Amino acid sequence: MNWGYRIIVVYIIFITGMVYMVVRASAEKTDLVRSDYYEEELKYQETIDATENANALTARLKCVVKNDTMYISFPAEMKNIVVSSKLWLYCIADENKDIKTTAETTTGEMILPLAAVNKGMHDMKVNWTADGKQYYFEEKIFLQ
Repeated sequence: MNWGYRIIVVYIIFITGMVYMVVRASAEKTDLVRSDYYEEELKYQETIDATENANALTARLKCVVKNDTMYISFPAEMKNIVVSSKLWLYCIADENKDIKTTAETTTGEMILPLAAVNKGMHDMKVNWTADGKQYYFEEKIFLQ
């Protein structure tokens, strides 16, 4: 085999490798954080204001996980008033492990049962409303 055929073989191997990589890359599953991310970005100032409201409280929101149950305690100012909350446990690796729930409490505490499939790294995002004021808290947690 002379050098001309060797160059052709190298080009064919290169093109085959590139086609293989394109096919593999296009078959890879990719999840967006949100399907409506553009609309959410336009409303982000509301999240900034709610975060500032939460930071102005005397204490932070506390989260403790024990025996496949998550206990969330709101700051002391939230006791004995109606707190409407939305909790989103966003799993970075798999959209199917996400948990979204809403709750209303007057005790300042929330209890969330967790399943075995929810193990791993999550972003915990909590929006809540109390006395007509919006609050937002976000924290990374690892569930074992």
